Amino acid sequence: MARLLQDPSKLHPSEWYTANQMQRASTESQKSRSECMIAESWRLVDEIEKTTQKTQSDVNKKLEQRREEIKFWKQELDNKLEQIVHETEILLTFKNRLERALEGCKEPLVVAQKCLLYRQRRVGIDLVHDEVEQQLLKEVEVLQGIIALLGRTLEQTNEQIRRNRSAKYDLDMDLKDKFTALTIDDYCASLTNDTPHIIYADNAMKLEGNFVSPEDWIDFTNINVEKADKQRNNSLALKALIDGILSQIANDMRKQCEMVNNAFRNRVKEVKDAKHKLETLLAMVMDETASQEKNIAALKKAITDKEAPVKVAQTRLEARNHRPNVELCYDTVHSSLMSEVQEITKNIQRQDALAQAQTELKGLSRRQLSLEEEIKVKENTLYIDEVLCMQMRESVCINNY
Repeated sequence: MARLLQDPSKLHPSEWYTANQMQRASTESQKSRSECMIAESWRLVDEIEKTTQKTQSDVNKKLEQRREEIKFWKQELDNKLEQIVHETEILLTFKNRLERALEGCKEPLVVAQKCLLYRQRRVGIDLVHDEVEQQLLKEVEVLQGIIALLGRTLEQTNEQIRRNRSAKYDLDMDLKDKFTALTIDDYCASLTNDTPHIIYADNAMKLEGNFVSPEDWIDFTNINVEKADKQRNNSLALKALIDGILSQIANDMRKQCEMVNNAFRNRVKEVKDAKHKLETLLAMVMDETASQEKNIAALKKAITDKEAPVKVAQTRLEARNHRPNVELCYDTVHSSLMSEVQEITKNIQRQDALAQAQTELKGLSRRQLSLEEEIKVKENTLYIDEVLCMQMRESVCINNY
């Protein structure tokens, strides 16, 4: 009856105790595992915190190092920029000196060419390829050579200025980028865990294709620095070259100018001496002409003076030819009269002295005309050399550029 009253779905008390023990054991195990997990979590959190702090500290140090590196190279770029700007400004003043020197060569060249042109107006024997002309031609050659040299040097200077400006542009661009990078890294260095407005940036971890290596970064700036140094050194060498050229051309121009002036002075002296000698000869010829004219007049008078005696002698002969008969005697009187007429007639007919004197007078006249023409030639030469050329050359001023 008792077995009939038991409910088959009910558990035995031992099962109840066993179930409770299992619940307790399971809970205690779960609790133990949870406690271990909590302990591990705290350890992990502590480890992560320390790792994060260390990593962030390392990043901050590297960021600071990077900032210092950027500052260093920025300072280098600043120094090179200041140097290249300074050298370019100085080179611009040298360019101005070259331009002034080039302009200053034009007047001496024009003067030398005008002198050569004026001296083509010399005439006669004075149109000679003398020392003056040789020195003038040399002066033109020297000046043309100097102008060509200055032109080439000016082109070289312009090219160097262009290269300096190219180097300056590269430095400016690099400095601009360095300034931007430093500004960004300064901002990054100022960020802390407590900084407001910090955000998650999902795309920050993507490395774009335009990233460069630190070595390439240094090489890029090094190239700009080396380029600036190279152009600065080239500018220094070019300045020394220009200084030497300007000094040398001034000396060459002065030397050649003085050579021409000395040649002019010597030539003017020679022409004046020649003119003086010609004038002396002219005076001598004119004196001799006057003497010869007197001689011819005396010869003519002497001939004229003999006409009366010959007439007397011939009249006497004519009269004595009318003596009659035996009285027509060839006596000593008649013989003397014949001799007198013959002698006087012979002397009158001997006009070779007069003709020779007249020939000499004509020669003296021709010599006088020749000397007068030659003196005019010398006067023309002196006017060209002393008045036109030498006075014009006084305006030539050769400066140090």
